[in-house]
Amino acid sequence: MTAYLLDTHVLLWAALGAARLPAFTRALLEDTTQQVSFSVVSLWEIVIKAGPDRRDFNVDPEAVRTYARLAGLGEVVVTGAHVLRVRSLQPLHNDPFDRLLVAQALEEGVELLTVDKAVLAYGEGVRSA
Repeated sequence: MTAYLLDTHVLLWAALGAARLPAFTRALLEDTTQQVSFSVVSLWEIVIKAGPDRRDFNVDPEAVRTYARLAGLGEVVVTGAHVLRVRSLQPLHNDPFDRLLVAQALEEGVELLTVDKAVLAYGEGVRSA
């Protein structure tokens, strides 16, 4: 069985109950036999984007983490191996959060679920949400 890691957009859409959450991912989240996780990298990104200078991004990172944990999602921490794996990635994407999520997926042997076309270009370890 394949295990999955949600990227930040997908995690946010799931936590907020957004209608644009793709059907495939919605079904995964509803199936308690599936192994789906989120990364502390996503929480870090949300914390930064929800800072005082971004009034257009009103998201509570603690509420997102609470949702994820109550939904039964695993929490992936950042390890040295994840950080070092970033070095092996092609420079297809400039966002350091997304690059670290791809590295985590590869290092953990899971598929990163994303809607970001630049992230999808990595191919291995990444699939459309």
